[in-house]
Amino acid sequence: MFSLERIETFEQIVKKSRFRAVASPIAGEQDAKDLLAAHADPGANHHCWAWRIGQSYRFNDDGEPSGTAGKPILQAIDGQSLDNVMVIVTRWFGGVLLGTGGLIRAYGGTASACLRASRTIELIPMAETTVNVGFSDLALVKARLGAAAGVRITDEAFLGTGAQLTLAIPQAVADDIARMIADATSGRVVIAFQP
Repeated sequence: MFSLERIETFEQIVKKSRFRAVASPIAGEQDAKDLLAAHADPGANHHCWAWRIGQSYRFNDDGEPSGTAGKPILQAIDGQSLDNVMVIVTRWFGGVLLGTGGLIRAYGGTASACLRASRTIELIPMAETTVNVGFSDLALVKARLGAAAGVRITDEAFLGTGAQLTLAIPQAVADDIARMIADATSGRVVIAFQP
């Protein structure tokens, strides 16, 4: 799966109607609401949108005939294997009716063109955990974790006997990293992941 690196816009004219797409990475439903509020133009006729975050998704036709705007936008997102993404397509009516098929092509096509022009980043599933490390092993563990590709120490709290590290580790290598740390510390530090 992929997501967008940053906000991207695309605009086109379809039979005198102006369509503008705004595609953005989002982390949650509140981000989607904020994005919609930020890009709503009171002079426009329709603000149709769709978003996907994992298995959750929403779309809205905003007054266009049912299934002619929001669903084609969502299909554009899914068609490019994107996640954590929202696309808003705003329409300023130009006086020519497009019909059901024309609306589907205009909304879906504008969203697709915008997404194709966007830079994407690969989403890597991460496993998160905390681990307690004694002071005698702390430098070694931090050095080994720092040298491992994709591993991040997201938080560090000092305790009386050492530190508690919060880790984000790519799921694909999580077991290998846990084994490496256990081997390097002769089993004094064990990284366990929640199922």
